[in-house]
Amino acid sequence: MSEVSYSVLPKTGLTGLKENWRSDLLSGFLVFLIAMPLCLGISMASGFPPSAGLITAVIGGILVSRISGSFVTINGPAAGLIVVVLGAVQSLGDGDAMAGYRYTLAAIVVASAFQILMGYFKAGRLSSFFPASVVHGMLAAIGIIIMAKQIHTVVGNAPEKGSSLISTIAQIPHSLMNMNHEIAIIGFSGLAILILWTVVKNKYLKMIPAPLIVVLVGIGFGKFFDLDHEHIYLFLPDATFLQHHEETIGPKFLVTISDNFMSAFYFPDFSKVATVEFWEAVVSICLVGSLESLLSAMAVDKLDPYKRQTNLDKDLMAVGVGNLASGMIGGLPMIAEIVRSSANVNNGAKTAWANFFHGLFLLMFVAFFPRLIHSIPLAALASLLVFTGFRLASPKEFGKVLGLGKEQFFLFVVTIIGVIATDLLIGVAIGIAVKLLIHIGRGVKLNNLFKINFEIQQPDNNTVLVKISGAAIFSNFMALKDAMAAVALGKTVIFQLNDAYLLDHSVMEYMHHFQHDYEAQGGKCEFYGLEYHEAYSDHPLAARKHKMLSSYN
Repeated sequence: MSEVSYSVLPKTGLTGLKENWRSDLLSGFLVFLIAMPLCLGISMASGFPPSAGLITAVIGGILVSRISGSFVTINGPAAGLIVVVLGAVQSLGDGDAMAGYRYTLAAIVVASAFQILMGYFKAGRLSSFFPASVVHGMLAAIGIIIMAKQIHTVVGNAPEKGSSLISTIAQIPHSLMNMNHEIAIIGFSGLAILILWTVVKNKYLKMIPAPLIVVLVGIGFGKFFDLDHEHIYLFLPDATFLQHHEETIGPKFLVTISDNFMSAFYFPDFSKVATVEFWEAVVSICLVGSLESLLSAMAVDKLDPYKRQTNLDKDLMAVGVGNLASGMIGGLPMIAEIVRSSANVNNGAKTAWANFFHGLFLLMFVAFFPRLIHSIPLAALASLLVFTGFRLASPKEFGKVLGLGKEQFFLFVVTIIGVIATDLLIGVAIGIAVKLLIHIGRGVKLNNLFKINFEIQQPDNNTVLVKISGAAIFSNFMALKDAMAAVALGKTVIFQLNDAYLLDHSVMEYMHHFQHDYEAQGGKCEFYGLEYHEAYSDHPLAARKHKMLSSYN
């Protein structure tokens, strides 16, 4: 993607709408085609009614786009929150799905209030505290859990009620061997289309969103198999080599949604606010939602051809306001969603009006075409989620982390195991604790774990010298990051690292991104002293230690 001059940045507000409405309207429509099936699938996988995901995306587009601190991000429900929300519904509902749904809405409302406060008190920088490998491990674990749960729906089965995650995984072979064949044809066709679309090179075909094709093919199969009417069938009845058993098929395999969108609104129940389970749900939704949203917003900034920077604190407040509105009327929590946002950039969006239009198209669709939503097979939506889960936990992700070094891979795997064996919050805490223990084992003193030693000097009007001593690691470099954010543009920034005995991957990654962004805006960035450090792996951003210094005094 070519660089764009900063002098021609797209205007925002009503002026931006007047100037860029064509490109933003087209992108908003294309993103709507991607978002609609994903919103439905994510909602049902989270234990919410299918309309809940649509409510969230509509609010994320129409409301949050007007108050956010970002430019081309798309706000809506995301696969990364499925595990958190479903866990809240199950733990709070005690077997009553509707009660669990309404209790979880209350948890979303309280969590959103914390998000608003976090944004107000400028807590957006806290995303830096989480080591990259721990975050990737959390997302990979979420991907594994999504696949484990949704593969049953792909083949027309369901795990036994009340099954644990390990039991759900163990039941996959049984579901595959006893699949509902017509439903499995729909599900596997969806997976085949999604896989095929990753290798398609034709730019005109690539303009058609793969999720839209999956849904249309699923609807076609649904009509062919007459899913609108309950009936009993035999798969290939004349095939004597098959062991036949009767299978019931019908509307239960289709999305259930009301013809009246207003009837889809539900209100939160705060009666469990004094329970431990309620506050576990609040913390999980707030932490995971905020972290994912901040990381996604920063990732989208790197895709923006205009290199605009999201105001993370303002964006977090906007997401909190959106979640507050969503939770009050029956919607899921939302984040700045990376897949839809990258599609938004690729479609030529210029301003946040594209997000607004995507929400508007969703609202119009659910208001005027609810019967079309009802004709979508659940297996088609499940195939989208299985594919999404695979991308979060693909072998490529494992290889990418391994390339950072054995230490990062170890943290990645520990976090995955921790999340799967316990829950999401405990798993992430385990990953962070292990990372801190590794640093202590490498000689980092306790008073250096959370406090960085640095000094910023300005020898002349055009030079900024940043001297770092001791250990610069994920848990202490937020103060440095804040100080560097205040450095004026157009100067030469020199990082003096001779006295730094340990630089971990998070800090190396930060300095790399700082150099890229600062130089893109006309400045210059240099590093002195890295030649005295030895990397823990061959990756250019791997953690590294000083060859001579063993501790900081």
